[in-house]
Amino acid sequence: MTFPALDTKLLDARALTDEALAQALEGLPRPWVFTNGVFDVLHRGHVSYLHAARELGGSLLVAINSDASARGLGKGPDRPLNREHDRALVLAGLAAVDRVLFFDEPTPCELLARVRPALYVKGGDYDMATLAETRLMASWGGASLAIPFVLGYSTTSLVQRIRQNGLR
Repeated sequence: MTFPALDTKLLDARALTDEALAQALEGLPRPWVFTNGVFDVLHRGHVSYLHAARELGGSLLVAINSDASARGLGKGPDRPLNREHDRALVLAGLAAVDRVLFFDEPTPCELLARVRPALYVKGGDYDMATLAETRLMASWGGASLAIPFVLGYSTTSLVQRIRQNGLR
């Protein structure tokens, strides 16, 4: 089954030349806001965060860890629970998200350098000063910002709760 309206929003940056990437992003309203994550089981915290990120610019670009990259983050041997293209389709279906991209590395720095957005955002559980992405953004005059964390919502805690007690 395909979802044509959503598929047009998907962009596999791993397979694109710089020219093709630029063409795929062409016409998106600026300033571009860029964020990244695994987004394995989408929850209220993700949706609130993505909505807040979108409000900061003209377009929101969401880079998701590929399955291989997500497995390298130490979240557990069976994570991610959802495959990368399934995660991408769910994200692409959100009104706040303009484009979904993939990256294979532990951080999105390579992709971030190719896209060169005006703003890089992460959840408030990150110390922006310690991120390589923040230093990279500063190299071309871009900004980085932590969006307040929505307490009580995380995929890891949700998965643990399901495994231990069942969902209540």
